Amino acid sequence: MNDAELEIYRQTLLALRTTLLAVEETAHDATRIVELDQAAIGRLSRMDAMQAQQMAQETERRRHLQLQKIEGALRRIEADEFGFCYVCGNEIDARRLQADPTITRCLKCAQ
Repeated sequence: MNDAELEIYRQTLLALRTTLLAVEETAHDATRIVELDQAAIGRLSRMDAMQAQQMAQETERRRHLQLQKIEGALRRIEADEFGFCYVCGNEIDARRLQADPTITRCLKCAQ
């Protein structure tokens, strides 16, 4: 993989990281603690709020996992290890990396 291709992947990863961090800041209120005071909100409304909170927390967990994958891919680019399978060391197919630049395994090792 040449330097121009690596730079394209790096820019893609940086843009994805920026987007995820921006979403994280706007979604922070959705994970706040649900009030248990039934006088303020009804029981069904509170149940809906608790369900929405759980969904927001799961989304946040997935976002953090994706951010970790992005940081790992950026570190691999800096260490000249990007695009190579973590398990066998073979080159990962470019189409696979285009679909998800955070991939760490070739198709054979991923199965």
